[in-house]
Amino acid sequence: MTGTLFIVGAWTTALGVITLASTVLGDLWGRPEDQDGLVDFGPVTNTAIDLLLLASVIPFVLIAVGWICRRPAGTASSVAGGLRWRWLGVCVLVALPVLALSCAVVLLLPGQDVAPSGWAAWEVFLPALAMLVVLVPLQSAAEEYLFRGWLLQSVGAFVRSPWCAVAPQAVVFAAAHGWGTLWGFAELVVFGMLAGWLTVRTGGLEATIGLHAVNNLLAFGLSAAVVDGLSSDETAADATLPTVMLDLAGVALYTVAVLWFARRRPLQRTAPAPEALPAPPSFGCSASPAHAPAGHTAVPRSPATAPHSAPTHGALGGFGRRR
Repeated sequence: MTGTLFIVGAWTTALGVITLASTVLGDLWGRPEDQDGLVDFGPVTNTAIDLLLLASVIPFVLIAVGWICRRPAGTASSVAGGLRWRWLGVCVLVALPVLALSCAVVLLLPGQDVAPSGWAAWEVFLPALAMLVVLVPLQSAAEEYLFRGWLLQSVGAFVRSPWCAVAPQAVVFAAAHGWGTLWGFAELVVFGMLAGWLTVRTGGLEATIGLHAVNNLLAFGLSAAVVDGLSSDETAADATLPTVMLDLAGVALYTVAVLWFARRRPLQRTAPAPEALPAPPSFGCSASPAHAPAGHTAVPRSPATAPHSAPTHGALGGFGRRR
């Protein structure tokens, strides 16, 4: 509980500082206010600020793991003690064709035609795309560290069934994106469940970061390609039933493909067995249901297996919409 309170408090403070700084700069530069009373820097800069606000949670999660939980900060990333970059690259390569296909099919649905908005022109699109390529992966990774890295591991430290750890973070993940449609909320819950299960089965966040980043980059990229597309505040929470069905079909196909590749790679998927039984740490910092010593990843246990470890503008959601 101490770690969770630290993350919430520190992140809230950081959000306030960033917002205050942007307000001061906006006043100095004579920028107008938007309908929410915030400084309007234009679609591209506004989107960049939103992405940075979300990405700023990453250091606080890592500090909570290393300082409060007293275990290597890298264990928030995977059971290997850090991000497995080659495995992340494989996951990105799997996600690209699968999600691009799903995205193309969604664009063929009635009401999804972007043509009426008009092409934004290369001089507008390319700078926006460059910003998105840099910041969207950070925003996507931030959500994975918060929900699948911190929350899933915190709950998983006290339950034996992995689903008891996967389910709560999926609901919180969906709720964090706001309420749009019933189908949009359901999609986010299912996405959170599949992302949590991928985290457990692969022993790290790489598979979900790859999925999340590619999905959001495609969604933001499509938005940047049309006039005022980045000004839209639609996310996956606003998805309709046909979009949800196609989105989840792509996510499910990705999940199956990644698990297939994971079984055929020398991928570490379990944490070392505990050597001692120290006093139980604070809630949110235990490394396993057996209170493994510092240095071991907090992971949910499956009755039949060893423990596995595992965006608001730009949250996960339908293609053409941001999660």
